[in-house]
Amino acid sequence: MLAIECNYFTIPQNVLQMNVTNNNYADPNNLTFEEIKILGLLQEPVSVTVLQNNDVQNSSHNITYNPVDKVALIEGLQLELGKSYSLRWTLGTSVNEKYNCHPGPNASKEKCEQLGCVWTEDPSSLRVPYCYYNGPDNAYSVADVKYTSSGVTANLTFNKSNLKAYGKSTLPISTLRLEVKYHNNHMLQFKIYDYANERYEVPVPLNVPKSPESTVKNRLYDVTVQNKPFGIQVRRRSTGTVIWDSQLPTFTFSDMFIQISTRLASQYLYGFGETEHTMFRRDMNWHTWGMFTRDQPPGYKMNSYGFQPFYMGLEEDGNAHGVLLLNSNAMDVTFQPTPALTYRTTGGILDFYMVLGPTPELVVQEYTALVGRPVMPPYWALGFQLCRYGYENDTEIAKLVEDMKAARIPYDVQYADIDYMERQLDFTLNPRFTGLPALINKIQEEGMRFILILDPAISGNETNYPAFTRGLEKDVFIKWPNTNDIIYAKVWPDLPNVEVNNTLDWETQVELYRAYVAFPDFFRNSTTEWWMREITEVYTNPHNASKSLKFDGLWIDMNEPASFVNGAVGGCRNQQLNFPPYVPQLGSRSEGLIFKTLCMEGQHYLPDGSPVSHYNVHNLYGWAQTKPTLDALRNITKERGIVITRSTYPSSGKWSGHWLGDNTAAWNQLDKSIIGMMEFSLFGISYTGADICGFFGDSEYELCARWMELGAFYPYSRNHNGKGAKRQDPVAWNSTFEDISRKVLNIRYTLLPYLYTLMHEANAHGSTVIRPLLHEFVRDKTTWEIHRQFLWGPALLVSPALDQGAVAVNAYLPNARWYDYHTGEYIGFRGQFRNLPSPLEHINLHIRGGYILPQQSPANTTFYSRRNPLALTVALNDSQLAAGQLYWDDGVRIGKYKDKSLTFFFLFLQNILEIKVLHRGYADPNNLKFTRIKILGVTSTVQEVTVSQNGEVIQSPHAVSYNSQNQV
Repeated sequence: MLAIECNYFTIPQNVLQMNVTNNNYADPNNLTFEEIKILGLLQEPVSVTVLQNNDVQNSSHNITYNPVDKVALIEGLQLELGKSYSLRWTLGTSVNEKYNCHPGPNASKEKCEQLGCVWTEDPSSLRVPYCYYNGPDNAYSVADVKYTSSGVTANLTFNKSNLKAYGKSTLPISTLRLEVKYHNNHMLQFKIYDYANERYEVPVPLNVPKSPESTVKNRLYDVTVQNKPFGIQVRRRSTGTVIWDSQLPTFTFSDMFIQISTRLASQYLYGFGETEHTMFRRDMNWHTWGMFTRDQPPGYKMNSYGFQPFYMGLEEDGNAHGVLLLNSNAMDVTFQPTPALTYRTTGGILDFYMVLGPTPELVVQEYTALVGRPVMPPYWALGFQLCRYGYENDTEIAKLVEDMKAARIPYDVQYADIDYMERQLDFTLNPRFTGLPALINKIQEEGMRFILILDPAISGNETNYPAFTRGLEKDVFIKWPNTNDIIYAKVWPDLPNVEVNNTLDWETQVELYRAYVAFPDFFRNSTTEWWMREITEVYTNPHNASKSLKFDGLWIDMNEPASFVNGAVGGCRNQQLNFPPYVPQLGSRSEGLIFKTLCMEGQHYLPDGSPVSHYNVHNLYGWAQTKPTLDALRNITKERGIVITRSTYPSSGKWSGHWLGDNTAAWNQLDKSIIGMMEFSLFGISYTGADICGFFGDSEYELCARWMELGAFYPYSRNHNGKGAKRQDPVAWNSTFEDISRKVLNIRYTLLPYLYTLMHEANAHGSTVIRPLLHEFVRDKTTWEIHRQFLWGPALLVSPALDQGAVAVNAYLPNARWYDYHTGEYIGFRGQFRNLPSPLEHINLHIRGGYILPQQSPANTTFYSRRNPLALTVALNDSQLAAGQLYWDDGVRIGKYKDKSLTFFFLFLQNILEIKVLHRGYADPNNLKFTRIKILGVTSTVQEVTVSQNGEVIQSPHAVSYNSQNQV
């Protein structure tokens, strides 16, 4: 028998020994070993040396390593058959595999090595951690893994001996429980918690089936629990793509510091908020973003008003998935080019929900099925709106209303900011605004609506202030733990009998003039009742009916909650909660968690009476205020109404819209507003927009004109301005500016039936209204990076001019048939960027072939436009087909959309346009008619049009015209 026998010994020595033990055959083909594959290698081989008889050989091989599958491949070897060799490799950590072992401030070599980690300074690679884990191991191993048809359970055990490195509150918990639930075929949950000791869990209800509804056959995913080190791996079954893989060295779970990392399926990740971003796609190049609700105007790396721990990930083939971490403690996330993501949170548990799409649009639909569908706004809330902080009196507002009317600029809603209150006290009326109740009644009679602002903080320095005294009676305010003492801070309310000197610096003004305020605890049932009563008495003043303010919507601000002193007047008492062992990478990190908010030891009570610290529920404050506000509004007005909130958490969209906060009158804010809206589309909040023309600073003519054009396509379209800045409403400039505003708002109002239908689709099915291009054209990777254009639903492409002095827009028209909205002409190109002319008075809009858009003649308010004739624009695709729909109801009623509404379906096929009523639950009092139908992309002259009903031709006094040049 002639053979070559190889004995090889591999790890732990990291040596592959190839020994020829018997050599009596010379192969005629000069065979060589060219590649060697090593399976199950937990760390990357950074170098491989080839030796023969202990002499190092020249070898031009290369090494690749797949960290997900733990496979190393050495290619390009020339090891001759019949000779003995040994291969030695060194395991190491390539740059992309460096996971930060000391994410806190002031890392040093000494501190790093104390943690058992490696310190390597490399000033050339910016932001790469100097302190990183030594090897793939984490401190937990797995036992008792049980796989069932509906999920997996396992126990995790901490097994490190080096405990010196940990403080008490960061000492890893010794035994943890893992539970994986296969809720349905496209959604799973995995939860890691301490089963021996109860810990805080987020009291936000999600819609999950009572018992798992997935089937083994139809699940879109497979889950593996990995041992030593512990990890969870989730694969998309149809492609084998790993979309979650947490078998990484970072995993730790202690009382006040929890950390977990996962590899990502690609570099394309979207979401996490609320922070201002410069791109829609997250930059994976070593960036950390903090999340903690704060009264923080948008700024780079600044944690702002909301807390949205949700992301959508794209896989290389265009499949999409979404991941929510249901945790409400202060948190940060680090992105690295591995690609990988690390979560660090300061409390609670790890409770992940993953939806499998597989399209981006389905990800949002599945996510909103989990957290709640976006609220349905009333029709009037889709009209244009005006506001400013700093109106002098009600006369100024009255004049603005008249000037807008005279200029014939469509406008539905007027606001009052905190100026209308006496000394910024909630539920009061400033003597300078005594005419406001009558003004509100007057504009409502003319078909307009009015929205008031409310802040949560209640002054405790008044002698006769029912809101405070009744709040005391009902025990609604947040207190110091285990005492009966209210925590007092300072916000907007001024002290009685002081003359405010605005020339003093801000800190001095806060110290001298601002009242002590208490914060309502909106988790308590008693607070909800108190809040309802206080709001009701604004609407129907029981002491003086002429002071009643008949608002139609409510705008809730400062609900992060915001405070003008850090923590409390006189400071906080619990150092560990306010400056926890790990403070996430927030703005003003050195100030701790109390910066511009309440002390973390403040005590809340959940509806079931259980106490919970502000430390745990801070990020839920605005969320907890939102539903009680909407309930009060609807209870009082008996209409749908709208609530706009500044602070949000997953599921806030069920009850409210959101504006993007106190932005600045600057050109760089235009595309950031599009990014913000697209992110809130992912978060399930479809009624969004930014302050048109900017809040801080003076806007200028060209900027404000371009912003009016862009803002006409915000779902929430409001021009709002800060105190002390010059006026920027549409009638504050000149007649040309008025023309630009009127023209673009008339387009908006013409398209409102389409926008309202999209809002209904969001409310009924969870689809997006402001839609990134990648949601419709995910197979086209160019769209994965686009954030300076957006879609309304599937069919209207908005390509605004966003740069100073622009005369053209470099717009991308994806692979579909597109028609110019303004001319109806087919543009004749697709799948490419083009420079589109964009003079100051013009915004580029395109209708996508294959869709039918319902329209209505515009008017000064939606009260009147809703009475006008309807129209259809039919945009034919390459196959000469088109379809669309219209949802219509009275625009204000509360209740399920199914009962009192009309739903139409439109289909154009083989030269026949079908208008079909799918649901007839509403009779419109205005006897509306479709009087105009425009068909785009008709290639030959139309001779005649017949109209049939129930198969019978009916008389119709219509006229037909055909434009052969535009094919309309």
